[in-house]
Amino acid sequence: MGNSTVRAVNRLTARWAAAACDGDGDGDGGTVFTAAGVWPLLAFLAGGAAGPARAELAEALGVPAGEAPRAARDLLAALAGVRGLRAATGLWAAADLPLERAWTDGVAPDTLGTLTGDRDRDRTMLDAWAAEGTGGLVERMPAALPEGPDAARLVLASALALRLKWLRPFGQTAREVDDGPWAGRSLLMLYRSTSLPDRVRVAHGPGGPVTLFEVVGDTGVDVHLVLGEPDAAPGEVLGTGIEAATRARPSTGASLLPLGNPGPGLSVTMVPALSPAPRLDVETPAFEIRTEHDLLDHARLFGLGAACDNGSGHFPGISPEPLAVGSARQSALARFHATGFEAAAVTAIGLSVGSPPRFPYRVRRAALAFHRPFGFLAVHRTSRLVLSAGWVTEPVPYLPPAEEEWEEGEEEEWAPAAARPARPSR
Repeated sequence: MGNSTVRAVNRLTARWAAAACDGDGDGDGGTVFTAAGVWPLLAFLAGGAAGPARAELAEALGVPAGEAPRAARDLLAALAGVRGLRAATGLWAAADLPLERAWTDGVAPDTLGTLTGDRDRDRTMLDAWAAEGTGGLVERMPAALPEGPDAARLVLASALALRLKWLRPFGQTAREVDDGPWAGRSLLMLYRSTSLPDRVRVAHGPGGPVTLFEVVGDTGVDVHLVLGEPDAAPGEVLGTGIEAATRARPSTGASLLPLGNPGPGLSVTMVPALSPAPRLDVETPAFEIRTEHDLLDHARLFGLGAACDNGSGHFPGISPEPLAVGSARQSALARFHATGFEAAAVTAIGLSVGSPPRFPYRVRRAALAFHRPFGFLAVHRTSRLVLSAGWVTEPVPYLPPAEEEWEEGEEEEWAPAAARPARPSR
């Protein structure tokens, strides 16, 4: 994946961290989020957007709107190649919603599904996709499916699921914490000793020093635990941690840190030992977090402020029907335990009907309807040769699907178009 795309996704992660963690993320249970699951969806929307919505999405993405869909495809392809990571994109549209073929082919050419309008049926279908895409880690699609005039006309979703094992598992024990907000509570504590002190590093950011502990996984994916000062804002701690873990900000390994308490939660001392090798002892609680995010609570952050205005349509590159963003949500999970780590997120953005654009001019309109017998001609374009001609007096009647009497095994495609049930426009 391109370096510029990685920087753009990481930028969105840091901005989301500041909004989610410093707002409502440090309450009961904490929070977990995956910008890598949101960024490609915003990029695909940007490719089909126009006007203020297009400009706002481009600013949130950190790349020009015209380049965003290609960058999203490259990102998803690269994610699919990461060992231990599953990545999928899904697209569902109402059967009567006309879609621009170039846009759908660039998003999910082989996975276009149909929204039936039956809320329970659509919910079952979308939930099954979410569960399959995350290996059961997320069982429900976080898509809003309102009924009536605000019904979803299109749902665009992503699913990411990561499973990895530690190269060295942790030991585990029950331990009661002595001080801090968890004082007096007995926790499932994980512990490890190693002779690699530089698995711990300290970085300094706008919110003060941050200590990072790198836990190496078996799939080429590692997990960094990040600790700031007690009074530091969570968003700033995570922001500094993101920059240090991605080497955008310098950090210093524990082997080069001074004696004392050079970082939050960290002490460096000299102790008697049987071996000349340095020693690093780490203790951390196991955790499992599940969070639901309504992205529209931070609509501007995700570039969706203008796109939510249903007073007009914003996505002519997706459909000639005026569309506006009606919902945008993510369900996310993270689980850190003695033998490994699991994380998953399903993100869904729903587009509903927007008001038709306002037209400042009055123009001539011609309309034609064939409501009685008519003729037809098939003409060779170059020579103008009439290859076939005829007259229609008995058009094919429409038969509801339950009344059709097709032979078993007969392909639907050969039936006359007027006799077939309606399909989604592409």
